[in-house]
Amino acid sequence: MAVLPAAATAAYQAAAKIGTSATPGVVPADLPAGGNFSDFLSNAIHDSIGTMKQGEKMASKQVAGQADIVDVVNAVNAAEITLDTVVAVRDKVVAAYQSIMNMPI
Repeated sequence: MAVLPAAATAAYQAAAKIGTSATPGVVPADLPAGGNFSDFLSNAIHDSIGTMKQGEKMASKQVAGQADIVDVVNAVNAAEITLDTVVAVRDKVVAAYQSIMNMPI
């Protein structure tokens, strides 16, 4: 599987933003004050679904000849990165669950 330069750059930029708010008491922009992890996760899932739908919409517009190829490539790359992130989070959740289930009582 070849890594596209644009995808690698976007992934690097996304990784660079992780953990930038290490100051105690600072609430991340995605998590509203008083919000909980469940709300954050729900918003993240809705955002990822929106990104995937935007990629599909742009691809169908390109087939119809109504979109610029650069916009299509950017939307599809964003959708691909989002899907990779969702799969990675799912794998980590499954691994954590299996680890908890293997703990002795």
